Amino acid sequence: MTQEAKIILGIGVITVALVIGGVFFLSKPNKNQTSTTVAPADQKLLLNDNSHKISAPDSKVTIVEFGDYQCPACGAAYPIVKRLLSEYNGKINFVFRNFPLSIHPNAQKAAQAAEAAASQGKFWEMHDKLYVDQATWSQAGDPQEIFIGYAKDLGLDADVFKKDINDNKYTGIINTDSNDGTKLGVDSTPTFFLNGNKIVGVPTYEELKASIDKNL
Repeated sequence: MTQEAKIILGIGVITVALVIGGVFFLSKPNKNQTSTTVAPADQKLLLNDNSHKISAPDSKVTIVEFGDYQCPACGAAYPIVKRLLSEYNGKINFVFRNFPLSIHPNAQKAAQAAEAAASQGKFWEMHDKLYVDQATWSQAGDPQEIFIGYAKDLGLDADVFKKDINDNKYTGIINTDSNDGTKLGVDSTPTFFLNGNKIVGVPTYEELKASIDKNL
């Protein structure tokens, strides 16, 4: 073997040794290294005194939804949530927070309608009506008369209801919900938080049920 060949061979052996050593070093666990996990959402942002809640005081499960009444995806999620609330009646907490998106022109007024109904003790009834009839009012140029019709059907004082909407009386509550959602990283609807863990989009019934059962 020539001297030149010996030098090349020696360089090759050293290079291989360095590569193997480097891989071993990098793959060695670092005792000071910590795993990164997504922390549950801040409870102070998930709930406030004005939040609409179906309560199960002894439950270990709380689902918070940030929703838009005109959002088709929220409309698709509604029957899934409704089914689970029926099946787990008294076993889970459910909270709805307003998050009307600017791309839905009637969403803000729908949120006002829900809050106006809440002031007369019929939030959940109006909430359900808005989602069940979403296809009807969401296409209207101005859905207010439709909402007033819903208010009458629910036995509300229609004049007070109408005045509340015209005065944008509940803008502060709606904006608080939206601001809390934004701080939590909500940028689309529906966004759910199950015990503080974020779920974006429309979950399947099976996915939500499995998560609920796991936490229960």
